[in-house]
Amino acid sequence: MPPVVILSEEPIQIAPTVFKAGEGAEAQFLGIVRGVEDDKAISGIDYSAYLPMAEKMLQDLVTRGQREHGSHRVFIQHRLGFVASEQPSILIQVRTKHSAESFDLCRWYLKEIKTSVPIWKRAVFVE
Repeated sequence: MPPVVILSEEPIQIAPTVFKAGEGAEAQFLGIVRGVEDDKAISGIDYSAYLPMAEKMLQDLVTRGQREHGSHRVFIQHRLGFVASEQPSILIQVRTKHSAESFDLCRWYLKEIKTSVPIWKRAVFVE
């Protein structure tokens, strides 16, 4: 996997899966901007972050994940700036020895990102 975490305005590109020795599973979460927020049509979401803090917190989250959940590889990309509806805003890939670990860790990373990393969203409503 490329660098562990990316926060950028660049579109999400999903690279082919390449497993290392001992890895047998990859779980992937791809979050797409829905076209509706609070029952109103939106053209997309504008994401912002306090970049130095958000990047550090994501790196710390990966370090904590390794410490608390054992050896695994993880790649996280979260878009910043305007992301149009039906476009991906977050990608989490987790590679482990077994499938259950990959699923559990992918869910754990998503929950931790949503609840503790300073990334904010503002829906852009259709006029």
